[in-house]
Amino acid sequence: MTTVTSVVRAAGGDVHPQLDQDRPAGSTTDPDRRTPGRPRSARADEAITEALLDLLAEGTTFEALTIEAVAARAGVGKATIYRRWPNKETMLVDAIARLKGDLPTLPGTSLRDDLIAALRPIGATKTTRAGQIMPCLVPELRRSPDLQSVYQKAMSPRRQMLRDLLTAARDRGELRADVDIEVALVLLVGPLLAQNLLLWNPDLPRDGLPERIVDMVLAGIGTGTA
Repeated sequence: MTTVTSVVRAAGGDVHPQLDQDRPAGSTTDPDRRTPGRPRSARADEAITEALLDLLAEGTTFEALTIEAVAARAGVGKATIYRRWPNKETMLVDAIARLKGDLPTLPGTSLRDDLIAALRPIGATKTTRAGQIMPCLVPELRRSPDLQSVYQKAMSPRRQMLRDLLTAARDRGELRADVDIEVALVLLVGPLLAQNLLLWNPDLPRDGLPERIVDMVLAGIGTGTA
């Protein structure tokens, strides 16, 4: 697991050593303060997001997570964070999106192949960083409406990708005209989450699971013309 560089004490407050390396001697100006038209520091963005993910991986709950703790771990001032995100909810949206990575590249060869490629990253195993963090967040989703809202925003692009695949296939006649797209999404994603996050059936092998799920769902909602 990647760990953000520890906080270094310097005149004027806590600073990240990499972010502070270009500060002129004796200056107390925030190294991330922008002049008009100057893009914000990508290094600061990464340090802040990595700090937040480190805290979540270590078991910090959403309720206990604070801007102060993230700033201290990242080695930046709180003002640096607030210039990017107005609150911890919006910061967590970007962090979860970073944790999940970019949307998968779809081969475009068939509906089956595209669905399998889209499903493979869902429900990461515990050997990945996402696998360490997501199980810590799942129990809190029901308890925290704010966290539920954050999670939905972060997952929306992936859900929409699957929705678009199924809708286009229905329009092409590859799926039944009466298929409920939203229920189909649950049928595709639910089993992977149940297995990878909860290990609902410990005797079910992980290998080939997306393929098996896609084939069973398409057998029920497909028209056989794909």
